[in-house]
Amino acid sequence: MINILIAPILIPLLTGTILLLIPKKITAQRTISIIAGIVLIAVNIFLVLDVYQNGIRTLELGGWTPPFGIVLVGDMLALLLVTTTSVLSLPVLLYSFRSIGREREKFYYYSFYYFLITGVSGAFITGDIFNLFVFFEVMLIASYILIVHGGTKVQLRESFKYVLVNVISSALFVGAVAYLYAVTGTLNMAHLSERIGSLDETVPILTVIAVMFLIVFGLKGALFPLYFWLPGSYAAPPPAIAAIFGALLTKVGIYSLFRTYSLIFVNDTAFTHTLLGILAGITMIAGVIGAIAHQDVFKILVYNVIVAVGYVLFGVSVLNDSGFNGAIFYLIHDMIIKAALFLLVGTLVFVAGTSKLKKMGGIIKYYPALGWMFFVAVMSLVGVPPLSGFIGKLLLIQGGANAGDYWLVATMMISSLLVLYSMIRIFLNGFFGKPTLERPDQFSTAKGLLWPSALLIALSVLVGLGAELLYPLVDIAATTLLQPEIYIEAVLKE
Repeated sequence: MINILIAPILIPLLTGTILLLIPKKITAQRTISIIAGIVLIAVNIFLVLDVYQNGIRTLELGGWTPPFGIVLVGDMLALLLVTTTSVLSLPVLLYSFRSIGREREKFYYYSFYYFLITGVSGAFITGDIFNLFVFFEVMLIASYILIVHGGTKVQLRESFKYVLVNVISSALFVGAVAYLYAVTGTLNMAHLSERIGSLDETVPILTVIAVMFLIVFGLKGALFPLYFWLPGSYAAPPPAIAAIFGALLTKVGIYSLFRTYSLIFVNDTAFTHTLLGILAGITMIAGVIGAIAHQDVFKILVYNVIVAVGYVLFGVSVLNDSGFNGAIFYLIHDMIIKAALFLLVGTLVFVAGTSKLKKMGGIIKYYPALGWMFFVAVMSLVGVPPLSGFIGKLLLIQGGANAGDYWLVATMMISSLLVLYSMIRIFLNGFFGKPTLERPDQFSTAKGLLWPSALLIALSVLVGLGAELLYPLVDIAATTLLQPEIYIEAVLKE
């Protein structure tokens, strides 16, 4: 037991609560937010190193031993994602200082920002599937506030669809949990894995429940054909909010599928994981079609969020070491680079005065740093070596080849080329097209907006160049997923 394991939840929760008390004191809110962000990063890095040296850590809340009580589980996968969450949330926070506007800052923006981080972190480290639902709701309630924060017409319009879809998915989530409990008599994820693994033969109802969870997490993670709500919802709020949404919210759904489909629903992999692989491939195709079709720079980027969902779930579906390593590595990479790209595209829209690709051009003349930072980010996104996207995709290709899923490998490679095409259009037309600005500050300025993006791009480059340092941690996470008995023994102490 290690009490510091609750810190990734407690620090953002307390920070958000404190900030509720000083809504009009913007300087104090910013200062507290930065300090909390730095402390959160330090604590999460400590936890990663501790698990690397000592193995999985658990915290039994209230002293109730599992499976009777709620337990927090700090395995390597959970802590890598919690650490990535805290690392990318700080630059997005810094970007908010210059872009979100003082009116939004006065109306509890930073409080709900940290409540969102609380829900995301809790979802990653909980060891109880009903508690996963609870943290999902904490995250979603905060996101409901943030998506309408500022009250613009487009935000209010898109928020109805966003809230409705998530309310329905939450209701399905409760139903799926109820069915799972009725069959197994437990909600602790390690105990669920043990109970299901002890069954003498495949129980058909478990396959049905697995598909129910696939629908629930597919809605939240934007898996085909359940992503229809995402393009409009993620393009509606200001860039800082869109960045945290694009980097984190779908990733919690993906993580949930990763966890449940490697730990719990492994009784009928011939059906469940084949279905997951098919949906992953179609998700890649649907995402790139949307990215190519649109002329709005935010919509192009949002559809590329959907493509990444397909990549990661492809790795989950193959059920082998290379696939899992690739999925985890690509998930970490995508969280960082998507945050950077949302901030860069947001800055591009600020200075160009429009999000329509046909109405912008020649931005490189006044903002060369913005242009070349965007180019590096795009190269990282599509996987040009030695940037971070390359390692994850290479491992995914190996995993797909080892599993014999050559059609999925081909789909991923073709979609990667189309992702490059969709994003390079922004670079060529937006930065090198016919100039539309008469002066650099005609609509707005990029002053103070480039440093947060630069930090994220530098981090992405370091992840690529330092892959040898990160890979052992990723490999430990993948091994724990492939060998559920490691997780079960750490949680149930058997």
